[in-house]
Amino acid sequence: MKKNVFAVSGMKCVHCKANVENALKAVDGVQSAEVNLEDANVTVEYDESKVTSSHLKDTVDNCGRYEMSL
Repeated sequence: MKKNVFAVSGMKCVHCKANVENALKAVDGVQSAEVNLEDANVTVEYDESKVTSSHLKDTVDNCGRYEMSL
């Protein structure tokens, strides 16, 4: 398992937090996703053999008005 912290812009409230976390948790290979609204980032633990960081970025970028930086 790999654990990375990614910056995410566009998150402003608990709804945004839940939206990003739920989208990432639905991806096969993601074990956990935890958003920190104050720091505008998400910590993701995932299996690199099943999912790439680019796929995680696409997932976040397509679940609302958010943009994840790699």
